[in-house]
Amino acid sequence: MTGTLPTLWGVTPDETTRRYPCDELLPDPRATWFRGIDVAAPAPVVHRWLCQLRVAPYSYDLLDNLGRRSPRTLTPGVDELAPGQTVMTLFELVSFARAGHLTIRLRGGPGRRVLGDFVLTYDVRETAPGRSRLVVKVLLGGGGGPVARLRRKTLAWGDLLMMRKQLRTLRDLAERTPSDVDPG
Repeated sequence: MTGTLPTLWGVTPDETTRRYPCDELLPDPRATWFRGIDVAAPAPVVHRWLCQLRVAPYSYDLLDNLGRRSPRTLTPGVDELAPGQTVMTLFELVSFARAGHLTIRLRGGPGRRVLGDFVLTYDVRETAPGRSRLVVKVLLGGGGGPVARLRRKTLAWGDLLMMRKQLRTLRDLAERTPSDVDPG
């Protein structure tokens, strides 16, 4: 795995050059970040845990979930996806593919005014029987001035900290889920 912190973490060169669904939503981003992790669970199980992002962020709950613990069991029905659904409170689901990806975009309003356009694809691919790769591509829009550049640089470090925790938590939960569970 290669990486140049804070823009790359846990990804291969091949993963940074392929196309992701978020590329269609923000074709000329001001910043691009990648995060990736190996998971000892089948892609459908990993994807089912990604659907849980509709319920909670699975990162540092004290900071980004108002102190509430992200559920440690699968929530029935959250895998019934439809564009426009809320994901992690601030995002909306744009597109998805079963056992493939979730693509989300920061909702309009104060969040987008502060952060700029923010689009992510969580991509799951089976690498071997019972094993997967989870890669997230993050695209940011926004202005090009010095304040916007400083904001993006600061956000990159914050995102790395939060996303690394999120991906590790989702990995651990997927690896504890029996592979015969109905992933949805």
